[in-house]
Amino acid sequence: MYKWLLAVFIVVPLVELIGIFTVGNWIGGWNTFFILIVMGLAGAYLARAEGRRVWGEAQRQMQAGQIPGQSILDGLCVLAGGLLLLMPGFISDIVGVTLLIPATRVFYRQMMLHWLEKRMRNGNFKIGRF
Repeated sequence: MYKWLLAVFIVVPLVELIGIFTVGNWIGGWNTFFILIVMGLAGAYLARAEGRRVWGEAQRQMQAGQIPGQSILDGLCVLAGGLLLLMPGFISDIVGVTLLIPATRVFYRQMMLHWLEKRMRNGNFKIGRF
């Protein structure tokens, strides 16, 4: 678990900085800066729109008496995608956009579903206090 935290807090920002500097050398610092700002703003807009759509779908499923399992996973993908787009960096922006687009979100939803099923079958899935 701690290895993953190390990767998230040290390795990922380092890779993002290397990517920003590399793109800055290719197209210039100001162009890179404006691309990062535009991606952040577009990501915030897309996350808001997709979040509303997913929330509406979950409400419709609950009103119909169904469990909104797929909508909950979609909501987690939208949340993660929005957070990744607000972070500066090109790799996080690419992953964030793929989490927000419904056609590519299916891949991430299947990965989460597989992870949950595996944890439940092994008896390692707990709900409550940690």
